[in-house]
Amino acid sequence: MLELIRRASSISRADIARASGLSKPTVSLALENLVAAGLVHQVGHATGRKGPRAKLFELNPGSGWVVGIDVGRQRVRAAVADITGEIVARRDERARARSAGALVAQIGEIAHQVAADAGIDWSTVTHATVGSPGVLDPDRELLEHAPNLPGWGRRGLIEAIRDQLGTGVSFENDVNLAALAERDQGLGGEARTFVFLWVGTGVGAGIVIDGRLYRGAGGAAGEIGYLPLGDGDPHDRGVRRRGRLEDAAGASGLTRHARTLGMRPPLTPRAIFAAAGRGDDLAREVVAAEARRIALAIATLAPILNPELVILGGRVAGNGDLLLAPIERELRALSPFHPRLAVSALGDEAVLSGAVSVALEAAQQHLFDRGNPQTSGIAI
Repeated sequence: MLELIRRASSISRADIARASGLSKPTVSLALENLVAAGLVHQVGHATGRKGPRAKLFELNPGSGWVVGIDVGRQRVRAAVADITGEIVARRDERARARSAGALVAQIGEIAHQVAADAGIDWSTVTHATVGSPGVLDPDRELLEHAPNLPGWGRRGLIEAIRDQLGTGVSFENDVNLAALAERDQGLGGEARTFVFLWVGTGVGAGIVIDGRLYRGAGGAAGEIGYLPLGDGDPHDRGVRRRGRLEDAAGASGLTRHARTLGMRPPLTPRAIFAAAGRGDDLAREVVAAEARRIALAIATLAPILNPELVILGGRVAGNGDLLLAPIERELRALSPFHPRLAVSALGDEAVLSGAVSVALEAAQQHLFDRGNPQTSGIAI
């Protein structure tokens, strides 16, 4: 119901009942509780209709605030949104990735700073969602499989972040958040089953099946960086820790290949793709090899998941003008399974957008339950 109200500039009880399939008495009870919780308020009456004028309702923007945080090896981003989902302030900083302690402190600082930018007191923030590489083990409260962030798997990290933020906090894998953003705001809305394939510092996949994020038995579904694809000995401890595919196809593998071929610095993904766009032969060879690796990863996933769509994102895979065509050619040469390929239109905003959306859902439920614990059985 909240989603119906959010999407409409204003809406009546009758409109909600028709759109949701709920009875009018059920809608009336739910609306009364939403008004009591401060989530919804009346904004006037409908005009141009016969009979009594119907009351119109909308979400109350100031009833709560949420913060989304995207933590990566290179950048830390944060955004604050009101309860309707409108982002009112954002920040983007270079990550202090020298240690876990420095990064945890930065998370707290950027979150409080972005709230101050929005002109709100931190005590009014209902929920924050932190997106980062890795998989949360909820029983042990550990983030695992995040080799690109130093100390990210140590005990006490989750508690330290919660202490920094001091509000309701949830944690989610960054690529999963990007997939959710694509489902709700991007190209994923065109497909019920799709894969968001992220290649940047790390390599991962967000998997959406029948419209729902698939996490697997322990939350590690989509950690495809550990697929035994690519160069190097898969038994080597360093390769095993990072994952063989991530070691080969991630940003460090891309720059290592460029260095091996004799390309001159600066050797960053941006510089390599820019050189390839200018026609540099060595850079074009690096990009062609990267396309083959990504196509191999898609060819591995396609017969297992049978997705309608594979969305490419991240600092490396997001270079669709140079990668998309060679990936498609290689995929057709490798496999009889050819999902549609596209490049994310959300770009660097995908993870942050997903974090805000997840925080928003948690905040809306929290505010509703706090105001009306006796109505938790009503779908909102």
